[in-house]
Amino acid sequence: MQTNLADFIKHTREGEEAEAILRACVHCGFCTATCPTYQLLGDELDGPRGRIYLIKQVLEGAEVTGKTQTHLDRCLTCRNCESTCPSGVQYGRLVDIGRKVVEQRVQRPLHERALRYALAQALPRRWLFTPAYKVGQALRPLLSKGLQDKLRPGAAPGQWPTRSHARTMLLLDGCVQPAMSPNINAATARVLDALGVQLIIAAKAGCCGALRHHLNEQEAALDDMRRNIDAWWPYVESAEAIVMTASGCGVTVKEYGHLLAHDTVYADKARRISALSRDLSEIMPAFETELAALLQGKIAGRVAYHPPCTLQHGQQIRGKVEQVLRTVGVDVLLCADSHLCCGSAGTYSMLQPALSQQLRDNKLANLAACAPDVIVSANIGCLNHLQSGTETPVRHWIELIDAALKPAFQ
Repeated sequence: MQTNLADFIKHTREGEEAEAILRACVHCGFCTATCPTYQLLGDELDGPRGRIYLIKQVLEGAEVTGKTQTHLDRCLTCRNCESTCPSGVQYGRLVDIGRKVVEQRVQRPLHERALRYALAQALPRRWLFTPAYKVGQALRPLLSKGLQDKLRPGAAPGQWPTRSHARTMLLLDGCVQPAMSPNINAATARVLDALGVQLIIAAKAGCCGALRHHLNEQEAALDDMRRNIDAWWPYVESAEAIVMTASGCGVTVKEYGHLLAHDTVYADKARRISALSRDLSEIMPAFETELAALLQGKIAGRVAYHPPCTLQHGQQIRGKVEQVLRTVGVDVLLCADSHLCCGSAGTYSMLQPALSQQLRDNKLANLAACAPDVIVSANIGCLNHLQSGTETPVRHWIELIDAALKPAFQ
């Protein structure tokens, strides 16, 4: 793709990155076949190829309109197109650059600005979100069905292990997950404790930065990243890894090195942190022998797995969760179109509710066809979003292992 960037972005860091991405695109259209919004809407501008053309026009100085913004807003940033693209186009980075420019040039309606501001301020701040979420749960019977579905209570966390081990790993506690599903991190700590690994939570680490970054508050997101790096830095020499139990956080932390490459103070540290970051599914295969001995045949029922986009497309990690579960005797079921997004996509379900719900219902219909007793996934957004539309239990896959391990250590 030939480009002629406008002066406002030419020779800038983001301009050079965008130009390289644009020039890699060969217009083949393979991406449209796997784009969830294109499949729903059938509009070229609601698929990756069309959005790439829109971004190209914006970066070349064309007029920026609300229509351009709408088509970019509808993108889930699921990055399924990156898995499909034969040319390796880094669409996720391009759409971040394009959205930032459009956000600066098109003023949103007041109600959109207010909602986005509230989300950007409340969700990343655990001290704000947790009490607000608890109030919402207390008032749940008085709320609309849509809000009631989003506020379903998660499993109680149970006891955090107290033993010390020579092997240590850091754990990102996260911002919304401790309130929405507090058992996930506790279950991870218990499982790894049983395998001889101690998990440490750095007190000052918080939101990974993904929420603000995808709401176009990118400078604030970089500050979130710098805070986490500072919180983790005292542990980097002793910790084997930084464990991510939410794949949405993991894909962002693994990009710290790229996102902070321009920061002379943090660039080297960010690369080190990204290199240490591991999704939980990358950690557990090393313990397969021990898990198989402890758990073979102890997890009953039909288990359907929904692989999050941030894991299979963002991090390009496939098959590892299924591998761990099959090692302990679970016949993991993958539904039809398992490569497609469930519609959660961070704040997307709140900003694009109609599209999000349609994608969720399509996903749940495919999962239901597997007749599962439980649905498992690896990202808090997917878990909460899917659970809002089904009575079938939806859990993090590590919770299955934790529940099966308990009898072995009682």
